[in-house]
Amino acid sequence: PPGAARPPAAPKWVRLNVGGTYFVSTRQTLCREPKSFLCRLCCQEGPELGSDKDETGAYLIDRDPTYFGPILNYLRHGKLIINKELAEEGVLEEAEFYNIASLVRLVKERIRDNENRTSQGPVKHVYRVLQCQEEELTQMVSTMSDGWKFEQLISIGSSYNYGNEDQAEFLCVVSRELNNSTNGIVKEPSEKAKILQERGSRM
Repeated sequence: PPGAARPPAAPKWVRLNVGGTYFVSTRQTLCREPKSFLCRLCCQEGPELGSDKDETGAYLIDRDPTYFGPILNYLRHGKLIINKELAEEGVLEEAEFYNIASLVRLVKERIRDNENRTSQGPVKHVYRVLQCQEEELTQMVSTMSDGWKFEQLISIGSSYNYGNEDQAEFLCVVSRELNNSTNGIVKEPSEKAKILQERGSRM
């Protein structure tokens, strides 16, 4: 009815006490991700998600305040900004806790990109020399795996006679990038491979 008192509007500004550090933000910012912990905490008050408040009326959140800054800034402007001294894994952990799915995706992409950049560096290759007969050649090249690539084929004549037919012999040079190998460790070539490599280098 006209003249009846309206219920007081929820204050626009929200005070958060994250691990003993105070943060102040607007409800609009905190509710940018509707399914997030912060939205449920500050914008949907009621039985769904209760939280204690301290003596100043700030919501108490028992999390590391160091990593809360990037979370709050992301909600403010939609960009992922992480200071150099902060570990991206820490920001990811908090993004997952606060259930901010779009930020979780962004941080995972950043971590993956950084790992790729670190692992690339100057590309090193490992080479192997394999000896095979003409009839084995197609099968060997087609079944190469684990990142091995065909590089060069060297004919070394026909060393063996089978019946009336000479079987042509080849040295097949293959390579792969070093960072594709297990833990960056490349096993020493076998004695046979060393002999074949020496034989190939003299040709």
